[in-house]
Order: sequence, then structure tokens, then C-alpha cells
Amino acid sequence: MSPEFLITTLIIVASPGTGVVYTLSAALSRGARAGILAAFSCTLGIVPHLIAALTGIAALLHASALLFQIVKYAGVAYLLYMAWQSLRQHGVLKVERAADRRAPRQVMVDGILLNLLNPKLSIFFVAFLPQFIAPGEPYVMMRMLELSGVFMAVTFAIFALYGLCAAVVRDRVVGDQRVMTWMRRTFAAAFVALGAKLAFTQR
Repeated sequence: MSPEFLITTLIIVASPGTGVVYTLSAALSRGARAGILAAFSCTLGIVPHLIAALTGIAALLHASALLFQIVKYAGVAYLLYMAWQSLRQHGVLKVERAADRRAPRQVMVDGILLNLLNPKLSIFFVAFLPQFIAPGEPYVMMRMLELSGVFMAVTFAIFALYGLCAAVVRDRVVGDQRVMTWMRRTFAAAFVALGAKLAFTQR
């Protein structure tokens, strides 16, 4: 495993994006367990993109303007939905003081969908992973799987760390209504900004 791959992966994963924003929002509203679940679900949402990259489906997505636009705008719509939910007092940033059986499932579903509906991830892996495979490598598929596994492990670890840190902050702000209102607006704005960025993304 080259140091260049690990450093590049750390930079990419740690950079603020949809997964980071969602993990922080889940941990701040529902605590450490929700933060870990959000990190896991965002990581799980990468799997279809990796499969698409490994099987050549991502190349088809890149080649088809219509298919790319459909997936892209579905992702934009879901990000805007998350922004609207963030603003609602009983939405995704509802503070959970008591156990809610539905909460873990909802955290998982939202996290998976947010990554699943981002078509750039598939194309990213097509362009990213091959850079770290030596020319003449006899086991290209195994090497791709190895790199993919490391990328996902780093993603989960970094996102989980974000979630745990946010959960610590949560204990200090959970009772302050003004802070919670500001937090809802901030995350709503972040989801809108991410949706706008995705909307203007080209193949």
C-alpha cells in the first residue's frame, strides 16, 4: 500500500462533504450511537459505486448523459429534502432524549441514500483507484478490491471520529434552544450548498 494512496485518501475523506455533514448532524441530534450509524451507512453507500467502478457500470453512467442527469437530480432533490427536514423542529435534527426504535433505521436509510444518489462517486473511483495500480499488475481486480477496502475503512474511521466529537459537543448544547435553532439553519444551509454543488456538476 503506497503512502501516496493513504495520504490522498485521508485528505479526500476528511474534507467536508455530504457524508461529513450528515454524520455531524446525526451525532449532534441523536448522540454517539447515531453518529457511528451515520458513519457506517455513509460508508455502506459507497459500495454500489465501487461495484459500478469495478464492473464497468460507472463508465456507462459517464457515457449516458440522460442516466447521469437522472441520478444527479435525484441526489439534488434528496439533499434539498434533507435541508428542509433539518429546519423542521421534528425533522432529522430533532433532539432525541429517549430511545426511538425508528431512529437508527432512519439514520441508516438517509446515510445510504445520500451517497447512493451521488453519480460522481462512481466516476471518481474509476479515475482515482487505477492511479495507484502499477503498470503490468497481474491481479488488477484484486488490487482494486484491496484499495477499495482500505478507502472504505478510512472513510468509516474518519466519519466515526467526526461523529464522536460531535456527540461530545451535543451534551453541551442540547438544552439550549437558540443553539439548536442556529444548528438547524447551519446544517440546512450546508445541505442546500451541497445540493447546488451537485446540480452544477458535469460528467
